[in-house]
Amino acid sequence: MEDLTQEEWAEQLANDDNAVVLDVRTDAEVADGIIPNAIHIDIYKGQEFINEVEELDKAKNYYVYCRSGNRSGQACSIMEELGFENAYNLEGGMLEWTGEIVDN
Repeated sequence: MEDLTQEEWAEQLANDDNAVVLDVRTDAEVADGIIPNAIHIDIYKGQEFINEVEELDKAKNYYVYCRSGNRSGQACSIMEELGFENAYNLEGGMLEWTGEIVDN
């Protein structure tokens, strides 16, 4: 797992042909907007979160975010335990995000 600043995360994501964006916020938070093309899996779902994450392609690079960067850091740790090699946590989360947001 790697913590990336907003700038590092956005730049690395833009240049990654093997990238998947993962939003681990709640449904209510996602209703306020989501980063384009993100997959939404709520980390608060517990075992269901783990089950859904395990179905993802482990060969991809995952760019994970939440509201502040705390839950996404936890999600990256869980993903690492499940065998994902490349999970990148967005430091500061959506609170500091200045990139594009679309309605979900």
